[in-house]
Amino acid sequence: MKILVVEDEKQLREIIKESLQKDRFVVETANDAASASDKLEAYSYDCVLLDIMLPDGNGLDILRKIKQDGRKENVIIISAKDAIDDKINGLDLGADDYLAKPFHLAELSARIRSVARRNNHGGDTTVRIGNLEICPDSREVSVDGKLLDLSRKEYDILEYFINRRGRLINKLTLAESVWGDHIDMADNFDFIYAHIKNLRKKLNEAGSGIEIKSVYGLGYKMEENP
Repeated sequence: MKILVVEDEKQLREIIKESLQKDRFVVETANDAASASDKLEAYSYDCVLLDIMLPDGNGLDILRKIKQDGRKENVIIISAKDAIDDKINGLDLGADDYLAKPFHLAELSARIRSVARRNNHGGDTTVRIGNLEICPDSREVSVDGKLLDLSRKEYDILEYFINRRGRLINKLTLAESVWGDHIDMADNFDFIYAHIKNLRKKLNEAGSGIEIKSVYGLGYKMEENP
């Protein structure tokens, strides 16, 4: 899961980034409204952690633009301003959650996972597709009740497809979402092919009912076998 942290306070921004990376999130950061807008223009994210008070603007304006553009990012407002009006305005504009500073980092991670469950899986803690079961909180995957031994990136790729099953996934978008924004500067995407090949092999050997299919010249699509 890729997170964009929009926070102008450098120390807090780095603490959040380090903590979320330890929880196996892919984390990008922006220190003001302009850089946040640039990143949102160029890349996609699963969740945006958005401060309200920024040195060159208001985080609510960024939230408003996200919603006007019909983007799918989950948005959690993180702000020292805990006035009820700020909370109401943010939620009315479409924010998925609100967390007032100071907050515990463990709670922040829990809120991100909770929002993802609610928006991607109807609040379920376990996702089932045929005989495959995935638990995002523990990052465990099983087929017919038997755990699969997946690498971190193999799991990240599988979760990305599960959250977008049936949709065509562009190779560049997949790379950016699993490895981070600047992977678009890579010379080639052979590393993606290698990870998907290994993931396919493990799913096939376990007898999984899902398949990640290549769409020539475009990317990949995950489908459930009849």
